[in-house]
Amino acid sequence: MKKTYRGYTFEQVAKTIDHSILKPDFTPLDIAEGCALALKYDVATVCIRPMDVVQTAKLLAGSDVLVATVIGFPHGTTTTATKVFESVDAIKNGAVELDMVLNISWMVSGHYQLVEDDIRAVVLAAHQELPSVSIKVILETAYLNDDQIVKACQLIEAAGADYVKTSTGFASSGATLEDVRLMKATVGNRLKVKSSGGVRTLDQLLDFMDAGVTRSGCSATEQVLEEFLAKAS
Repeated sequence: MKKTYRGYTFEQVAKTIDHSILKPDFTPLDIAEGCALALKYDVATVCIRPMDVVQTAKLLAGSDVLVATVIGFPHGTTTTATKVFESVDAIKNGAVELDMVLNISWMVSGHYQLVEDDIRAVVLAAHQELPSVSIKVILETAYLNDDQIVKACQLIEAAGADYVKTSTGFASSGATLEDVRLMKATVGNRLKVKSSGGVRTLDQLLDFMDAGVTRSGCSATEQVLEEFLAKAS
């Protein structure tokens, strides 16, 4: 029987992790080392900057670790046309999951139709290029109140995306259990939920999984999974 911790197997935890390699000063060597780590632990994806998609796709070819990248990152304020081009280009380069940032300025200004249209344009273009692509939309919850979080989730669902995601990891704060629970309550099982930003310990990740996330961005992947191996029984 497989060892577990808090009711989860190693594989369940590892396949929840999108191993994040997104800092602006990372080098190609950092990307290569990150991909090697992701392959070692067989996580869900490596989430990298758009410039790194080609390298990452080559390094992960033939494995079960998928290539994810970010769109309109980290502020969501690039134009819709730019996000669409960036998405199609990323898919052509080998990405199969896209984590796009909604337009935070429009969201806090109440320009909800613009927010929805922006997301829908990316969803349609990406699915035309690769029907199986997964689109995760980042709310950046640090800037939103509860009502805005609920509204953002509704707009994301209406636009046809696959996931609602808490954060970029570059704002003043990241994922909280309260926000994740609110997002899960809003989308139910119709969309998936991803936590991101400040996920650094095993128990923190499992708390998010208990709250309903099926993916979590994490840059402390090795620390979290080695902690699992030490605690599992």
